[in-house]
Formats: sequence, structure tokens, C-alpha cells
Amino acid sequence: MTVVYALVARGKTVLAEFTSTSVTGNFPTVTRVLLSKIPPTDSRQSYLYDTYAFHYITSQTLTVLCMSDENTSGQRGEFMFLEKVREKWDEMYGSQGLTAIAFSMNDRFSHVLKTYMDDFNSGRMSSSDQLGQVKGQISAVKDVMVQNIEKVLERGEKIELLVDKTDRLNQQAFKFERQSKRLRSVMWWKKVKMYLAFAFIGAAVVVAISMFACGGVDYKGC
Repeated sequence: MTVVYALVARGKTVLAEFTSTSVTGNFPTVTRVLLSKIPPTDSRQSYLYDTYAFHYITSQTLTVLCMSDENTSGQRGEFMFLEKVREKWDEMYGSQGLTAIAFSMNDRFSHVLKTYMDDFNSGRMSSSDQLGQVKGQISAVKDVMVQNIEKVLERGEKIELLVDKTDRLNQQAFKFERQSKRLRSVMWWKKVKMYLAFAFIGAAVVVAISMFACGGVDYKGC
């Protein structure tokens, strides 16, 4: 499993987030929908969407959430990741997150999220000496309820998760279209310049012939 996105939020207010550069998509928008469905009480849960999974823990109204690219085969690991992020958050900010405005901690804490994601995805986190410190905290993961994401949506409400491939294809198509327009513009101007050059040469030839036929530049013979 690989964690590709993580955030810390109070209710629906995102205080810090980080997205891996290896993926693109609309999952930040999807997480906003999920945040609006998470109850304010202490809880932990996983939601599935195709081959992706969203995991979160909520404690004292603060939610730490991540998205991984392989369902729940590594669920225990992802909750270890979330616990460690929450520990670091409490160490850095204490209760400041209870009153902070949106993204007020993003400048500093997004770097923490990046570091923890890199450590988790490379295996350094699971092999560290601190693993034993969180074993007790994540022992309850086996009781975490796993639901399909559609079950938290209201009737008629729909979200579509777009990750990586679709978004990249759209970007490539846009880039190709832009390059094609630029190429057509360049070719059009080349054609205009060529026509102008031919017109100038033709006009010069006509003037030269007329001057020769009329006896010089003053056209005395005409």
C-alpha cells in the first residue's frame, strides 16, 4: 500500500494537507465530502472507492485522514501512520487546532506530512524503533468498520474519484491541443510572409519592366 494524500482538519476546515507528486486527481474534493460526513465524536473508520481507500481517526474534534492506493490490505499500517501524524501534530500545536483558521498550519505541517508519507511508503516508518510505541494504539484497528464510500452519501448525491491516469490524459490532450494551435499559427504566418514576398517581387518586376519600356525611371517615353 502507498499513502498518496493526507490532511489534518477540524470538522470541514482543513488545517494542513499534502499530496504526493506521483499522483493527480480530484481526491482533495472527495475528502471534503467525506469530512462533512464524519461525526465530531472520537472514531476511526475506512471508506473504499474502487482500488483506493480513505482512512481517518477523529479525536477531540480533530481528524487526521489519508488516502492509500490499495484498499485495506495494509489497514493496520495506515492507522499507524495516522496515529504518528496526530502525535506530531499535538507535539507541535497542542490545542491550537481547535480554533485555527483554514490552512493556517499548512506551511509548516505539510512538510511533516510529506516526510511521514515518504517514511511510510519507503518502509522506514514500520521498521523504526518507535513502532512499539503505537502498537497498543492501533490494536483496535481490527474493529474498525470498513464501508463503501457510497454508503455515506445522501440520496442523489454523487462523487467521482479521478486519480492519476484520467487527469494526466486530460493534461496531455490539452498540451497537445495547445501545441497544435501554436504550430498552426506559426505555419499561417510563414505562409503570409511567403505571399507578401512573392507580391513584393512581382511588383518589383512589373515596375522594372515598365521603366525599361518607357525609357527610364521618369517614364519619358510613355
